[in-house]
Amino acid sequence: MIRRIPLLGCTFALALTAVAPLKAAITIDLSFVNQSSPEYLRFKDFVDAAVGGNPGYAFSAADAAWMFKLTGQAQYANLAVQMVEAQVSAAETAIAGGGRPEISGDQYLEVGPMIEDLALTYDWCAAYVTPSQRTRWANYAQQAVWNVWNHASASWGGNPFPWAGWGVDDPANNYHYSFLRATMYWGLASNNATWINLLQNDKWPEQLAYTATLTGGGSEEGTGYGLSHGTLFEIYHVWKDSTGQDIANSNAHVSDSIEWWIHATVPTLDRVAAIGDQARVSEPVIYDYHRKLMLHARSASSDAAARDDASWWLHAIANQDMESGFNYRHNLQPAGPGGTPPASLVYHGDGTGQLFARTGWDTGAMWLNFTAGPFEQSHAHQDQGNFTLFEGDWLAVTENIWTHSGIVQETDVHNVLRFVNNGAVVPQVRSTLSTMTVTPGSGGAVHAVANLTPAYNGNPAVGSWLRTIDFGGRKLTVSDAFTLGAGTQAIFQVNTPVQPVINGLTATAGTLKIRVISPANATLSALDWTTQSGGGETYNRGWRLDVSGGSNAYVVEFSTGDTIFANGFDA
Repeated sequence: MIRRIPLLGCTFALALTAVAPLKAAITIDLSFVNQSSPEYLRFKDFVDAAVGGNPGYAFSAADAAWMFKLTGQAQYANLAVQMVEAQVSAAETAIAGGGRPEISGDQYLEVGPMIEDLALTYDWCAAYVTPSQRTRWANYAQQAVWNVWNHASASWGGNPFPWAGWGVDDPANNYHYSFLRATMYWGLASNNATWINLLQNDKWPEQLAYTATLTGGGSEEGTGYGLSHGTLFEIYHVWKDSTGQDIANSNAHVSDSIEWWIHATVPTLDRVAAIGDQARVSEPVIYDYHRKLMLHARSASSDAAARDDASWWLHAIANQDMESGFNYRHNLQPAGPGGTPPASLVYHGDGTGQLFARTGWDTGAMWLNFTAGPFEQSHAHQDQGNFTLFEGDWLAVTENIWTHSGIVQETDVHNVLRFVNNGAVVPQVRSTLSTMTVTPGSGGAVHAVANLTPAYNGNPAVGSWLRTIDFGGRKLTVSDAFTLGAGTQAIFQVNTPVQPVINGLTATAGTLKIRVISPANATLSALDWTTQSGGGETYNRGWRLDVSGGSNAYVVEFSTGDTIFANGFDA
């Protein structure tokens, strides 16, 4: 894992000085909660069901602790204590048997929410926690957090349980945010100077140095695992309420991420760009986690324009109420008065290498996503040079969204050039940086030139690859220029949800019209993805149009409806 973190010489808007005095409290200003709102009543019903012995899926002690904080009613505190006691008792049983507790599973991925449950109950429900419980809970939480940051010497009950330390030193990684979450909540609840100082002097500066490199916002993990930024933005807010330090606005990442996610949303406002692994569901439909991220970004941001844009998006998207009860608590955050969409139709998040453009903010607009930037994270794909088109529905989109797993990363499934050397597909390589220059026009038009050669990391099979896109007037032109090594051929590929009907140098896939301009001797063929089963993957639908015959260039045009091309011929 290679990170571009310029720690030395970095300056921030906020000086991260020692917290003084240390506060033995988790402070969250809940004055924003409207206890007459439908959102509050839904959350209360969810918690009351758990009090009554019927907890919903993934109900947490934190939910009960929040309700106690809001109402002061003992039944909520008692439930939180009961749940945390069950967590700690189960851990003690595992440790007594010479094993390790559940909190250490999957490389401590769940340490954040599990310690949040404990810490909120330990602090907010203190009057209901016995001295013996406080001692046992503290010993358990302290060991868990210590094990996170000391992975090579981690232990439970005096027995060594070292682990790989995945994500510990990577502020781009979703695991890392769970580690920060656990450390912050336990550090504040226990008034532990070690953990507060670790955050203060090491982890927050490291995080801010990294996010400062993500100009334009977003995540290098894409639109699936990148939703973990919702947790990051939430803990920024808790840290500010508890210590007075506004680290969220020490750089522009939070506010920029509001714009990034808005532009990454397709015009029908029910899906987002399919960037990177999509493990929850393969097609990136708008879900609670998107709403959670935007609510916490809006809450954390001090940028009035970004907050206005976030408010518009939150009121416009398909998900208004949260689908799952365990997310109801996040919907207590105010969405704001409504706002308006961003003024710009083109957005380049150059820190993540993502370009978005659309012909308008109406639901029938044509929308484009184009990728050229860093390829580093394990959940990122070999999709440098990929483009996606949407108009009412997907027109051209990675086949990954039609797979069973949602984590097919290879170039075969993306709308790129597929370089084949002596029968083997040439892969793109991690820890490389492709580049893009962007020239916006009017009405959402954009011209972009991407140098994608670095993605192949000097592989002699690919001498060079430049991809130019011109988007506007509901037409996309993709122009490729490349040089090939011995034994290599380049195939222009585009994945479509429906079968392309081929007629010479043109193909029609639903409403999408594809015309090969160059080379004149190109050959078109179509692959039915449902006939493929490589690597045990299941392809549920989708087709790939392959254009072959180019020795150093391709030019292909994409349009819908009755677009008139520059040469005057009807599409």
